[in-house]
Amino acid sequence: MGTALVYHEDMTATRLLWDDPECEIERPERLTAALDRLRKCGLEQRCLRLSAREASEEELGLVHSPEYVSLVRETQVLGKEELQALSGQFDAIYFHPSTFHCARLAVGAALQLVDAVLTGVVQNGFALVRPPGHHSQRAAANGFCVFNNVAIAAAHAKQKHGLQRILIVDWDVHHGQGIQYLFEDDPSVLYFSWHRYEHGRFWPFLRESDADAVGRGQGLGFTVNLPWNQVGMGNADYVAAFLHLLLPLAFEFDPELVLVSAGFDSAIGDPEGQMQATPECFAHLTQLLQVLAGGRVCAMLEGGYHLESLAESVCMTVQTLLGDPAPPLSGPMVPCQSALESIQSVRATQAPYWKSLQLQDVTPVPTSPSTHSPEGRPPPLLSGGPVCKTAASVLSSQLDQLCLHPAPPVCPAVALTAPDITLVLPPDVTQQEGAALNEETEAWARPHESLAQDEALTALGKLLYLLDGMLDGQVSSGMVATPPSAAAATLEVAIQRGLSHGAQRLLCVALGQLDWPPDLVHDGRILWLNIRGKEAAALSMFQVSTPLPVLTGGFLSCILGLVLPLAYGFQPDLVLVALGPAHGLQGPHAALLTSMLRGPAGGRVLALLEEDSTPQLAGILARVLHGEAPPSLGPYSVASPEDAQALMYLRGQLKPQWKMLQCRPHLEA
Repeated sequence: MGTALVYHEDMTATRLLWDDPECEIERPERLTAALDRLRKCGLEQRCLRLSAREASEEELGLVHSPEYVSLVRETQVLGKEELQALSGQFDAIYFHPSTFHCARLAVGAALQLVDAVLTGVVQNGFALVRPPGHHSQRAAANGFCVFNNVAIAAAHAKQKHGLQRILIVDWDVHHGQGIQYLFEDDPSVLYFSWHRYEHGRFWPFLRESDADAVGRGQGLGFTVNLPWNQVGMGNADYVAAFLHLLLPLAFEFDPELVLVSAGFDSAIGDPEGQMQATPECFAHLTQLLQVLAGGRVCAMLEGGYHLESLAESVCMTVQTLLGDPAPPLSGPMVPCQSALESIQSVRATQAPYWKSLQLQDVTPVPTSPSTHSPEGRPPPLLSGGPVCKTAASVLSSQLDQLCLHPAPPVCPAVALTAPDITLVLPPDVTQQEGAALNEETEAWARPHESLAQDEALTALGKLLYLLDGMLDGQVSSGMVATPPSAAAATLEVAIQRGLSHGAQRLLCVALGQLDWPPDLVHDGRILWLNIRGKEAAALSMFQVSTPLPVLTGGFLSCILGLVLPLAYGFQPDLVLVALGPAHGLQGPHAALLTSMLRGPAGGRVLALLEEDSTPQLAGILARVLHGEAPPSLGPYSVASPEDAQALMYLRGQLKPQWKMLQCRPHLEA
């Protein structure tokens, strides 16, 4: 259905009129740099462009008091000295005669985006707005934020559209305490925030930003704070937080809408965050969120003060919303110990409220004591605090070396051999009618008796043609249907061909009655994961087997707690998903698995299925490979004790080699 981009040039009008080192980083160039980059990358042209409208005062009143709205309205007629005096009554705020207009446009943009998504005009979108909003409270401006854009959007979605479950993901580097305060007793809003905290020594210096602030009243468990106690968090830390904490809760919550407080001061190079996550990481985070709520994701700009890092991160997010594969992540995927300590602390704190955590190991780990002073305000950080990996001064030079120019979108392809299978495909998915049989195809088939039949040979020729196109960059992903009797041999050829044609690391997720091909060499280039194996077993760090979980919760735990950590740790060039004989997966489950495996390999996923699979299964796989959201798995059911035990056993066996499986620091690993 497309992606909306909501913007209005008037939002660049508000600016700082006096000297204030704390506030000078929130400037109009933040928007213009991001918009210029979107245009240069051809992304704005691919979006449905919506011009922001002003929110009404009634809409502002969904979360703000009439007195506060009136106070901000009156800034339109104040002089410079009066504006400066009023600004001094709040923490890290400046007012301008255009502030009221700009802030209403920011809220209006958020509301337009939500309306467009919930009425089916678009699938998702990005609101490029300022001033930001997530610090703003019912009767107070705070931290550059005037009106709480995301909170008003959530209240609007509940009131106008009748939504009952909204997930807010705040990946800004500062705690969005304004959103927390507004919804902390509301079980219809699940609020997740990670933020630089450093045991309370980083702004906004709040005790309630720590992990043990979980909401109150009926909202207990619906506030999830992940405090980062060191700077330097990178791609592995962010992905681990999603896999081991956010996504298990999100799937259990089953949101109808995902709102993202998209602050990019948590990206590399930003002077506020001092973190190391590269812009590509936000593509992966976005893609992981798109499997929720039927893909209804609305991202709204919050912070971000390094203009190049901000602009690239916005582009990566929008590109992913458009359905393009996320670029591969750079660097080793090893979470740092401080990140694991924080993640496990939150898991332990949240476990009483969430079934998805209760059968996992959520034993709390020792943490450093609080450094809050008796007066309630902690001592200020000196020289930026401890660094988790490398000095913050290196970040900008690293950013300069990144090649983050989005490539033109490359479409998936589908190769089918059975003429009676009719698929309804997205318009830019190509369907191969045939590939010429040649001597190379016959040579690959010759060692395999099951490939001697004409039908199997034809399917193999199509597979080789499609696989070469993927590895040469001509198509992004693909799907091939093969005769059931030839499934194992076709998979073996696909692995061998992929490795001989340039793939350095190949992940094979085999479902059903498919065993490790006997002729393959155990050289560390193949990670073989068999789901629906006879028992949980790790024959080596590169050959893993697990039974297929019988309940939804167990299946989700298998994907989030085993498959994806292995995939992100392995960083494959190519992923093969093989649905073999008796694979046992229903369409939505196969679609979710395939969709989520698009991330680790930059979208290069080849799905193999049997020709007697239903057209519905083939169609749904083609659509998720195209970037569409998978269908819901239905009501959440907790994992069986047997499935939970099998997963825990495998994780225990594999954690020493695969660090992305860890969600506790090394004291237990």
